[in-house]
Amino acid sequence: MDYSLAALKLLCVQLKDASETPSQNALTLGGILFQRAWLQGILVSNDGEGRLLLDDGTGVIELCLSADFRLRHWDLGMYVMVIGGYFVRPGETPMVKVHKMVDLSAYPDREAMWYLEVMEAYKLFYQPLIEDFV
Repeated sequence: MDYSLAALKLLCVQLKDASETPSQNALTLGGILFQRAWLQGILVSNDGEGRLLLDDGTGVIELCLSADFRLRHWDLGMYVMVIGGYFVRPGETPMVKVHKMVDLSAYPDREAMWYLEVMEAYKLFYQPLIEDFV
């Protein structure tokens, strides 16, 4: 994992446009290289074996938990922040291998603030890069 590449603040719907780069161990989204995605949403499924489904209101993504995260109790309905390696899986639900996961359920207005954060990151950081790419 190349930690010099930023973890992009994204919505699930944006990840459908990501594509793998042939020469680098990374993905590209409008010309921006990345390996890790930063997502927030509600846990809607837990198979009990380290695979969860996260719904952010724009789509669903599978979360693959390492042994450290499996020790914690993740309830359905929790609102969580997730950062991890993103993997494109043709014909399957996209997946993030979790590096960091935090329960944000106790914080009011967290979902509305997240959409604003993603919009701000897009306008300040991603959009200028995308415009230069096109």
